[in-house]
Amino acid sequence: MSTSATASVSTHILDTSAGRPAEGVAVQLSARSGRAAHWQALGGSATDADGRCKDLPALPEGTTHVRLDFAVEPYFEKKFANDAKSEADAQQDAPANRDSGAGVFFPEVAITFTVVPGEHYHVPLLLNPFGYSVYRGS
Repeated sequence: MSTSATASVSTHILDTSAGRPAEGVAVQLSARSGRAAHWQALGGSATDADGRCKDLPALPEGTTHVRLDFAVEPYFEKKFANDAKSEADAQQDAPANRDSGAGVFFPEVAITFTVVPGEHYHVPLLLNPFGYSVYRGS
């Protein structure tokens, strides 16, 4: 498969609530060839210590739409557990969770975008427990 005949995709995640890369977030990549086509799961990866997925699968020839599915709930559950432990260790009187609501509002983030052959698409996810934003990076 020629790289000029297909698009390529990369991503990274920044946890804006901590000002750090989000490590260990599972990312699944799917593709389809046209609006009416069915999604084809291509595989996935997880973000590294720098918040990057460096080994996402290649897109098949003819791909027109791509979807990145980010499983963010397990990341935040682990983060909240570590934060609560750190806070409890620092001050035994402190409550483990100051927010009585759910720990994360968006348990999953799905980003769908169009691609053209030969182009590279870097799609960063800026994430916090109650919101996210995404854009086409470089």
